[in-house]
Amino acid sequence: MPNKHNAPRRHHIARMKFRVKNWAQYDAGLRRRGSLTLWVTAEVLDGWQAARRTTPGGQSLYSGLAIETGMLLRMAFHLALRQTEGLMASIFVLLDVPLSTPDHTTLSRRARTMESISKRSILSDGPIHLLIDSTGLKVFGAGEWLQEKHGAKARRTWKKLHLAVDADTGMIMASTLTGNDVGDPSQVAPLLDQIDATIASVTADGAYDGMPTYDVMAAHGEDVRVIIPPHVTAVLRAEAEHNPSQRDQRIISIAARGRLGWQEATDYGQRALVETAMGRYKAIIGPRLRARSFAGQQAEAAAGVAVLNRMLEAGRRDSVRRLNIAA
Repeated sequence: MPNKHNAPRRHHIARMKFRVKNWAQYDAGLRRRGSLTLWVTAEVLDGWQAARRTTPGGQSLYSGLAIETGMLLRMAFHLALRQTEGLMASIFVLLDVPLSTPDHTTLSRRARTMESISKRSILSDGPIHLLIDSTGLKVFGAGEWLQEKHGAKARRTWKKLHLAVDADTGMIMASTLTGNDVGDPSQVAPLLDQIDATIASVTADGAYDGMPTYDVMAAHGEDVRVIIPPHVTAVLRAEAEHNPSQRDQRIISIAARGRLGWQEATDYGQRALVETAMGRYKAIIGPRLRARSFAGQQAEAAAGVAVLNRMLEAGRRDSVRRLNIAA
């Protein structure tokens, strides 16, 4: 949040404490994340072989679901491609199923050409409240030691992972991976195009402010509520007095309430949940991309998002804040 209550003395305020209400189910879900049956299901085994082609060309041995499963295992357990191949082969031996395993070259090549990887996101009962933000991921290559040794000669590069998170469930509904020179507002349309559910509101930080973003939101429904703080230098449109847009209404509300008051009135603090999702990605999947090609990096990021959603689906914490009441 750009503005916070009691900012000068926040370091004296104790951190909030929470109590988990469903600890037994959440604890079981955490253990299930390490189970191979979470990733290799009966559905995967039944659809392991690729369907027969009806057009000219070579016949694939493995279905897209098989390649996707290999990518999920690789990202969930932080394995190299050859180790992923060995893990899948050992699973089939233990299950005593007559299935072969795609070699590491096939896994890498097919992953780069996959159109999409299923995120298995759970839809809410009603319209969803989206939270959008982006974070940087390092690209596999020279690290800090080489940069310190050679100075400006060793230039690090990174990619931007854009996420759209459901505020109610914490599921990542959509994601894109771009270069670091791509602006955040340009990815709003690609993110929303991936979502089939009805959107009630979209919350993002000030980097997404601007009429192009509002126009994209309007294309997905005139009643979509946009919660984006305008820049401090933002001004009203000429026709704002007679026909104010959502952005004009935000500017007027901030002028009347102040930014802290506007944040409370619009529940802008929920945007922290998308930052939590980005923190989960970097803690569980990792802060860097290992693939060398951009197509491989996109497949790797998509698989990482799918892993997070499946882990969250296995068990989600339900917690309430503890109130510190002085005796």
